[in-house]
Amino acid sequence: MSGFLDGIRCGDCECNVDWGERRNTIASVAAGVLFFTGWWIIIDAAVKYPDEGQFHHAYHTCGVIATVAFLMINAVSNGQVRGDSYSEGCMGQTGARVWLFIGFMLAFGSLIASMWILFGGFVVPQKPVVYPGIAIFFQNAFIFFGGLVFKFGRTEDLWQ
Repeated sequence: MSGFLDGIRCGDCECNVDWGERRNTIASVAAGVLFFTGWWIIIDAAVKYPDEGQFHHAYHTCGVIATVAFLMINAVSNGQVRGDSYSEGCMGQTGARVWLFIGFMLAFGSLIASMWILFGGFVVPQKPVVYPGIAIFFQNAFIFFGGLVFKFGRTEDLWQ
């Protein structure tokens, strides 16, 4: 999956741009835009519905956990997980894999919790305002997909 940006063609233009050289830049910008969009949506919902009855402030926990998961997932390189570049430390390759696994568990958990909040807190009780629940879900979805793009969209071959 880490080579999905390799096959992108820019049409039949005469410019000879090597997109493989810019792969890390494109993936980083795309991930940053997704991460920013997620937080922008939840800030909009918090500003629009400041009342505790319409938008409970504890619902922000899902976004914070998703952000921590984003950082945990991307703190470990693919080489460390494979064992190519990391053999020292207290746990070595196993520690890197456990760290990555916990990061993915937090990311999936926050995404599932945001769906739970959307349906359990807004849709099933038939509240008149559903936008805060939708905002929570989209915030976590954008952060989750931003983390995946940042982790698997870049290549480590260009770092050397």
